[in-house]
Amino acid sequence: MTPAPRIAVVGSANIDLVTFGDTFPLPGQTIFGDDFDLGFGGKGANQAAAARLCGAQVSMVARVGSDLFGPATIANFTSQGIDTTYVRALDGLASGVAPIFVEPSGQNRIIVVKGANDRLLPADVDEAAEMLKRAACIILQFEIPIETVYYTIRFARANGITCILNPAPGQPVDLEQVRQVDYLIPNETEAEAITGRPVRSVDEARAAARDLIDAGVPRVIITLGAKGALLASNGTMELLPAREVTAKDTSGAGDAFIGSFATFLGEGVPERDAVTQACLYASLSTTRVGTQKSFLARADFEAEKRVQR
Repeated sequence: MTPAPRIAVVGSANIDLVTFGDTFPLPGQTIFGDDFDLGFGGKGANQAAAARLCGAQVSMVARVGSDLFGPATIANFTSQGIDTTYVRALDGLASGVAPIFVEPSGQNRIIVVKGANDRLLPADVDEAAEMLKRAACIILQFEIPIETVYYTIRFARANGITCILNPAPGQPVDLEQVRQVDYLIPNETEAEAITGRPVRSVDEARAAARDLIDAGVPRVIITLGAKGALLASNGTMELLPAREVTAKDTSGAGDAFIGSFATFLGEGVPERDAVTQACLYASLSTTRVGTQKSFLARADFEAEKRVQR
């Protein structure tokens, strides 16, 4: 049996406030929504949950607030078997929240209020150094301070640890820092923010990926929703398909991709196959409502894989 890979996530933990409706209010207007859902989220926490559900040993480095959401977030990690040694509640700060608005098609719009996530600092990475050095992979996102992200990338490189960066939410980046990662995994809007070129088709995604590879990023995976994912490295570029599903809620699909991809890769699954399996895992997550609670346990995922064959 393949040993469970050790994965560390240095990143965000939020509470998701999900509203479903047919339309959005105009300025000054109040309307009724169709449904509401509250759940645990944050890109870092979501990716940790996906990796854990897929079978990895997962540790989280994060900061939450002293409000009612903070202890609940830590308890949620613990209930999933995620190590919370380096998840701390900070007095006088609110936990991160993410109001999410979901259209009937399943497409979503998200506003992230970072709260305590913005206080995860390089010194906190140093505090967790011994744990991080035991990890096979470190996963990062942009819902924490950018200097902490870049510091952790340098830490991973110095210690020979595989590093995955999900540059989300999208923003311009320092490519001198980013080229030190092993995998850069943006979606279309994030790739557009980094490269400055439109990414609204597969061909445009190919051009953006080529820009990033030419800039020195070793491997780029651009996730393209229902179209799958574009895997690019120096000399190769391939679009790997997603399964066609009826989406209910796309929230967290990118996080499902990254957490599962890190796990499959850590188990020794060949890179191309790991991307293909992660596309399937992410696609299946969109058939359920919510973020973390939409992710499949490994046994259920393996059953779905057999159906696909």
